[in-house]
Amino acid sequence: MRPTFPVFAGLLSLAAQVGRADPTWPAATDEIEEIIYQLKGFRARLFGDVIIPCSNEASGPGRQNAAEWLRVGFHDMSTANKYFGAGGLDASLQFELTNGENTGPGHNTTLKFYSNYYSSRSSMADLIAAGVYASVRSCGGPIVPLRLGRVDATAAGSNGVPQPQNSIVTFQQQFDRMGFSPVEMIQVTACGHTLGGVHTTEFPDLVPAGSTSNGEAPLDTSVAVFDNKVVTEYIAGNTQNPLVIGPSIAVGRNSDFKVFNSDKNVTMNAMTSAASFASVCQTVLQKMIEVVPAGVTLTADPIAPYMVKPVDMQLTLNSGGSTLLLTGFIRVRTTNLPTSNIKSVTLTWKDRSGGNKRGSSGTCSTTATLQGVTTGFDDSFGFFPISATIDASTGISAYTVTINLNDGTTQSYDNNGNLYPISDAIIFQKPQSCLLQGSGALTVAAVVRNDYIAQPINLGVSYLTPRNTPDGNPVPKLNSYSATMTQGNCVGQYTFFTASYAVTGGMSYNARISVTAGNGTGAPSDSFNIASDLSGTCAAFSGSAACTSVNVTTSSSASASSTAAASSTSSSASATPTLAIKPKVGGYNRVSCWTEGTGVRALTGAAFAYDSMTLESCMANCTGFAYWGTEYGRECYCGNSLAASSSQAANADCNMVCGGNQYEYCGAGNRLELYATSTLSASASATSTSSVVSSTATGSSTVVSSTGVSVSSSAQPSQTLGIKQTVGSYTFVGCQTEGTGIRALSAATYADDAMTLESCAAYCKGYTYWGTEYGRECYCGNSIDSTSTTAPLADCNMVCAGNKYQYCGAGNRLELYELTPTVSSSSSSSVTPSSSKASSSVSSSSTLSTSTKPTSSGSSTSSATPTLAHKPTVSPYTFVSCWTEGASNRALSAKSYSSDTAMTLESCASFCSGYKYFGTEYASQCFCGDTLDSTSTNASLSDCSMTCTGNQYEYCGAGDRLELYVNPNVVVPTGPTQPASVTANDDDKVWTFVNCYTEGTAVRALGSSSFAADTMTLESCATFCGSGGYQYAGAEYGRECYCGNSFGSGAVVATASDCSMTCAGNGSEYCGAGNRLSVYSSSSSSSTA
Repeated sequence: MRPTFPVFAGLLSLAAQVGRADPTWPAATDEIEEIIYQLKGFRARLFGDVIIPCSNEASGPGRQNAAEWLRVGFHDMSTANKYFGAGGLDASLQFELTNGENTGPGHNTTLKFYSNYYSSRSSMADLIAAGVYASVRSCGGPIVPLRLGRVDATAAGSNGVPQPQNSIVTFQQQFDRMGFSPVEMIQVTACGHTLGGVHTTEFPDLVPAGSTSNGEAPLDTSVAVFDNKVVTEYIAGNTQNPLVIGPSIAVGRNSDFKVFNSDKNVTMNAMTSAASFASVCQTVLQKMIEVVPAGVTLTADPIAPYMVKPVDMQLTLNSGGSTLLLTGFIRVRTTNLPTSNIKSVTLTWKDRSGGNKRGSSGTCSTTATLQGVTTGFDDSFGFFPISATIDASTGISAYTVTINLNDGTTQSYDNNGNLYPISDAIIFQKPQSCLLQGSGALTVAAVVRNDYIAQPINLGVSYLTPRNTPDGNPVPKLNSYSATMTQGNCVGQYTFFTASYAVTGGMSYNARISVTAGNGTGAPSDSFNIASDLSGTCAAFSGSAACTSVNVTTSSSASASSTAAASSTSSSASATPTLAIKPKVGGYNRVSCWTEGTGVRALTGAAFAYDSMTLESCMANCTGFAYWGTEYGRECYCGNSLAASSSQAANADCNMVCGGNQYEYCGAGNRLELYATSTLSASASATSTSSVVSSTATGSSTVVSSTGVSVSSSAQPSQTLGIKQTVGSYTFVGCQTEGTGIRALSAATYADDAMTLESCAAYCKGYTYWGTEYGRECYCGNSIDSTSTTAPLADCNMVCAGNKYQYCGAGNRLELYELTPTVSSSSSSSVTPSSSKASSSVSSSSTLSTSTKPTSSGSSTSSATPTLAHKPTVSPYTFVSCWTEGASNRALSAKSYSSDTAMTLESCASFCSGYKYFGTEYASQCFCGDTLDSTSTNASLSDCSMTCTGNQYEYCGAGDRLELYVNPNVVVPTGPTQPASVTANDDDKVWTFVNCYTEGTAVRALGSSSFAADTMTLESCATFCGSGGYQYAGAEYGRECYCGNSFGSGAVVATASDCSMTCAGNGSEYCGAGNRLSVYSSSSSSSTA
């Protein structure tokens, strides 16, 4: 249901709108027009979410956000100096929050909210003015006419915000400096103080602690209504305004009384009627937001909603290259034309020459019916979705819109005689563009009509970065980046161009992307595309029409000119490219076709994979690295050195074409198309000392050792990669799997990028077993988990990170060693070391149950008989005490499991590896977490009296009691995290994190049910989806929750760091991001999608 905002809507809200034609589209005001009018419903911008209703206290009890928005407008304006033409509404407030004149959190939280809408087309100053309009209207006040065009300040203005302790003379001088007369001073103060109140935290001398229930003393009896009670209660003498009566009098801070009484209440008496109050406030608040610095010119007319407006109209070159797809919406204002009266909307286009050529599609029009409705404070709008296929040979230059009514009549709109322009000269190709929101890695693809490819094709990116300045400025910095795009394949009448850029600052989802053909204001462009709409993976362009030239001639019947080219253009595309090796790409020279290393990547600095891979995009991805190479048609690898076990291969081996350019080679399976920087490549061929490998004329290679000394391939060290049979007092056992859901060796562990067998043996000194895994990990233990088994020796094929001549296991595989001689007392292990990697074995029953570690001498016996006791350490954890559960929550809530037969302290510690705490409970339960619930407390040690189901000599808590352990080396993050699991609020069901997901293609990833709230948490989303019986819950954009049992078409796993927006209701958790969902699965369902 649409909210109502009734006060004087007829008299005051329509005056600026009735009888006015639509502005000519597109206009500089379009972005803010959508922000302030599309508030609720379909495609809503949600600008009013924290101020609707007016009583909304999203920033905390006693803090009406609408009142704070209104105050921000005044505080930002009030440093204006009409005599010097300085200051005014210019967003300088962001730099003035710590100067002592702008107390309280309201300014900060308001500016932070506005930052969600800050862009190159919506200045912060205009947003502050829009906030005044919105806050007044949300609370039932008049429409404050809103003109746009404000320019943001880059530094703080002068001091001068009026303070409560000022004298009336000072107030009058300050308001005169701003440009307000004594009467207007009274009026704007009254209008600004009809909402909200004064707070204890900022003014304890005016509102003593405990004097109000919520820390707020209201300025009138209707804190959440824009009405005249601030006037009438003052005149009647029954006001409770703390700036008129109370403690403020004694300390001389009764500022409202000083102002109101300055003309013996004449002005206040004139504002006692509701109508006069509303009319005066409309005028004086408009004046307030139109105080701007000298040189700033606002739009001639206040902003008003379009009757008909194209929204997000976008062209895309379809697969094959012979047709274009036009998508978007026609938005129709339905305030006075109900949707029930509208049958459909028809869009009719002109070809690229301004004529009526239909091409192969056989039509030049498309008709749409209503898809959704959005509402604002005073208006409603219907959205009609457009989807039309256009022959690429005829193209499109402009269109008209016809509203078809149910009574058979029509209304036609031609953009004030100009038609609605759209250029097909350059197109932002969204499917072939992508963004990794976590890293900010952006790849942009555009298709350029072949008569424009001689022009410079430019990428423009505007993006926000947090300032992180000592003054706590909440408004991010607006940055811009531009670059020349790289030409790629020709497809039909278009040629691909690409560019890449790393959007820094962690706010890449807010970036806006533009592509332009040529220079100057008349150059065709596809602008202001939101980056959050991009997938995490660039799609491949399938099919390829023959490359053709384009001839554009302007039709004499055209009534509007496209923004595209000159009136008559004829040019032919460049020569048809052929598949060949590229000897040079940018600043890199081709080295050769190159193999991967033995059990290791040749290049390990960074890696990328996408279906639109080109040599140019890989080079851009690897900016700053000495080497890069493409592999398997779609993979890209970067590094500053090459693995010693990688080597030159025959050029013929690199025979796969690039996914994004059929005329380039991108390696093959286990083969890299290798490039090196020009300088390094040249120096390598001269046998320099830099870390480079380069082909020489004879085909030999130069390999640089880890010391940086150049060594020719004929002078390699004699040492070779192989199994090391003994390491100190330990003997090689074999290749061993990890356990099922548990580590094979769980007593101690560490990881190191300089891992060797010797360093792992030294670390595990005294343990019976140790093993290396994944090239850089080391594990120790006195027994091997029973679910761990022998694996083929060939499985352990990764070399040690610190010694390329040693094996250090592999993924889920341990290079296993045992203390020599083997402890014999209770072991049934059978170990037969061998010099061959194919014959060593260890029986599956090789489990030692010694109660003490063997000594380093290599001979030990299982000495003491084990006894039941509280274990002081379960490495790397130490015992804390017996601990209670929380009053209504688990003490440890991150993750848990139970075992009625095999629970031990060691298995629980392994399960909770990486968490700060683990605890066992009720003999069979294990719980993990980084924090303890605040209501959980220390209990008597004797309370933890139940033995573990898997070890009768260990204690595992009791009912409502945890045997609690802590790892002091784990540093709990102070910032937000993506919890591995969360617990629903209603049934304690545990939901496990699945992954960060993209939305689907034109559908929701999880589309069965949803809700949105400013109190959103992962727990509340899981609770909501659980109550509906859904398997998956996904949190998006900080405040949205979606549910489903399966994923919509096109939804794919994104980089986990893409989900980077904190939850609106819990700043310590991530709730997805723009077009990204943090997806969780209920514990009763699979945790994979």
